[in-house]
Amino acid sequence: MNSEAEDGLIRSGTPVFRRTALALAAAGFSTFAVLYAVQPLLPIYAEDFGVSPAASSLALSLPCGLLAVALLVVSPLSEIWGRKPVMLASLVASALLTVVAALVPGWYGFLALRALTGLTASGLPAVAMAYLAEEMDAKAIGLSMGLLVGGNALGGMSGRLISGVMADFVSWRAGLAVIGGLALAAALAFWRWLPPSRRFVPRRLAWAEVPGSFAHHFRDAGLPWLFAEAFLLMGGFVCIYNYIGFRLLDPPYALSQAVIGMIFSVYLAGMVSSPVTGELASRFGRRRVLWVATAVGLAGIVMTLSDRLLLILAGIVVTTVGFFGAHAVASSWVGRRALRDRAQASAIYLGLYYLGSSVLGTAGGWFFAHSGWNGVVLFVGGLYGLALMIALRLARLKPLAT
Repeated sequence: MNSEAEDGLIRSGTPVFRRTALALAAAGFSTFAVLYAVQPLLPIYAEDFGVSPAASSLALSLPCGLLAVALLVVSPLSEIWGRKPVMLASLVASALLTVVAALVPGWYGFLALRALTGLTASGLPAVAMAYLAEEMDAKAIGLSMGLLVGGNALGGMSGRLISGVMADFVSWRAGLAVIGGLALAAALAFWRWLPPSRRFVPRRLAWAEVPGSFAHHFRDAGLPWLFAEAFLLMGGFVCIYNYIGFRLLDPPYALSQAVIGMIFSVYLAGMVSSPVTGELASRFGRRRVLWVATAVGLAGIVMTLSDRLLLILAGIVVTTVGFFGAHAVASSWVGRRALRDRAQASAIYLGLYYLGSSVLGTAGGWFFAHSGWNGVVLFVGGLYGLALMIALRLARLKPLAT
């Protein structure tokens, strides 16, 4: 095949690269749409089910927390069964569970199905990163990872937008069912477009060896800091989006649920920033780009302290640009720095990514309940300040000798 070299690596600008990018973007769309469609609905759940803002956030935090744990089991399975089969099963199951969740009447039954969705969705994120690290040429990894994150952003935006708007004009249940149907269609597109692995070699995995396959990554000089970045960046980012709806529903803004759903269209900024930042990282180096993207996110968080609606919205846009840029750089850096057991390294990174979403996303509710939006900004600003210090430390990291 003339689009690939003899080594089997996929190079940017080729037809197979475009098919792979589209397939993984569809997969990211599917996973993030079903996970984050509930985020703008948290105020509705608080009212309809009679729970607190922090309790309503369990609709998002619970699946993210279970996803984080499941990643540690599913990624070793992909070393046996292969990357594409595990990802496809994940996408189909999580889409079907989302449709069923839209039909369940009780809060606890709904939470149980959301938890199962988190478990099934775990098959995509870490395995996709391992697939790219194995199949892509080194010069194409930054762009391909950015496109994957861009697909994630499209799914996150579309899921939130559809559910928020349909909650006003039809019902939140109808919106969730539509999102499940779209996720299933994206899973079928993934099945058609993604090329089978060419460089993956299945291996027989002794489960007694699994802890060691994870543990050796923590002896690396850089990987533990990148794992910490995932926890801090995602946790803070989710806090902003979890509680901004509560703030903007109340006076003096008193926005409708549909308008708040529309706010999530700023994820378009993340779709642009992730591949652009990934390309900049490939050109100028991850060390130079990661701390800048993190600082941009921190600046956006501070901007939301304003009482002016336009500045609040601008702050959300800037935060989104910084987060997706930083995540694209850090996640691709993990794939390059882990010289073996890449799926496990990706699983640790993404496990902490989703654990941050679960633990810190819910913890932000305490700050919102006790200190309002200023408390949320203080909490998230502290998380991003710590992430910035880690990024500056990583800027001095000695490259691997390869």
